[in-house]
Amino acid sequence: MAKLKMSKKSTSIDMTAMCDVAFLLLTFFILTATAKVPEVLPVDTPASTVQTKLPETDLATLTIGKGKVFFDLKGREVRKKTLELMGEKYGVKFTDEEKEKFALMESFGVPVNGLKSIIAMKNSDRNLPGLQPGIPKDSLDNQLKEWIYNARIANIDIQDKELQVAIKGDAKEEYPAIKKVMDILQDQKINSFSLVTGLRGKNF
Repeated sequence: MAKLKMSKKSTSIDMTAMCDVAFLLLTFFILTATAKVPEVLPVDTPASTVQTKLPETDLATLTIGKGKVFFDLKGREVRKKTLELMGEKYGVKFTDEEKEKFALMESFGVPVNGLKSIIAMKNSDRNLPGLQPGIPKDSLDNQLKEWIYNARIANIDIQDKELQVAIKGDAKEEYPAIKKVMDILQDQKINSFSLVTGLRGKNF
């Protein structure tokens, strides 16, 4: 008996819906992603399993690496007030425009006398390697101590809260450099501060 030959039909899948979903997901991730803020002093923080987040406000961060210390402060008004206090301390007059630009800057690491030139630069130029020598922290010119002190005053004046401090040190930085910053904090009776680490998975 002869076999009937079934006509073969080409199969096709409409991928329109799948493409729509893919582009919707891509758009979602692009719009919700947070851009990484460029760091003036990139550091490789020590690994840790602790997942405690730093506060979004009332925080000063001291970044330590390559023998340098950089300072960052949360809050525009607090930053402007701190800059005013530092200007009064060191006899440097900052204009309103410079204060506004400083309030939007990321961390910095220059002596107060060189801060005007850094403020006047573009963000990309400020981040050039080796441009900023770090905030002086020697016993004869301890500007880091003054930044911390005046930032605490400014935060209490603006936010009516005590300023919290976080130390972000490079994993390869020698201990004496970290201890020197800790000593500056303890001289101001700041015995509680956070150490910033990089999250790693737990080993089971």
